[in-house]
Amino acid sequence: MSNPAEIGYRGATACVAAGISYRQLDYWARTGLVEPGVRTAAGSGSQRLYGFRDILVLKIVKRLLDTGVSLQNIRTAVEHLRARGVSDLESITLMSDGASIYECTSADEIVDLLQGGQGVFGIAIGKVWTEVEGSLATLQGESLVDGSLVVSGQNNDELAERRKRKGA
Repeated sequence: MSNPAEIGYRGATACVAAGISYRQLDYWARTGLVEPGVRTAAGSGSQRLYGFRDILVLKIVKRLLDTGVSLQNIRTAVEHLRARGVSDLESITLMSDGASIYECTSADEIVDLLQGGQGVFGIAIGKVWTEVEGSLATLQGESLVDGSLVVSGQNNDELAERRKRKGA
């Protein structure tokens, strides 16, 4: 199985995995909210490639928008998440009162926030992480090593690659 860090996903695949429209994806990329971390579009006909972490952030942005958080506050939260490493994202819960977004890394922080009246809903990033992994397990990506097409949930050995090419 390929390392998720070695797979890039095209825009249409990122949309399916994150549950967003292509129009949203394109707008967010053009405005710098969530840019593709693997390869940006370089002119007409070129393909953006999104990494796993990009798709995770896309799905989080979608969840925050669905709960009524303003795009300005989401932009601030995304910039904060960008500054963090992938490994500690799984342990974060984002809490919001519909206006502000708070980062909690422990149950005590969540309880303190709720007791202070600030938290109305939360997004456990670890759960979103698992959902994105599940979505991408059946979707096609592109190997960053050799450009071949891969499905992250499958064993992509040479024979499987030949079968895919022959059947396509």
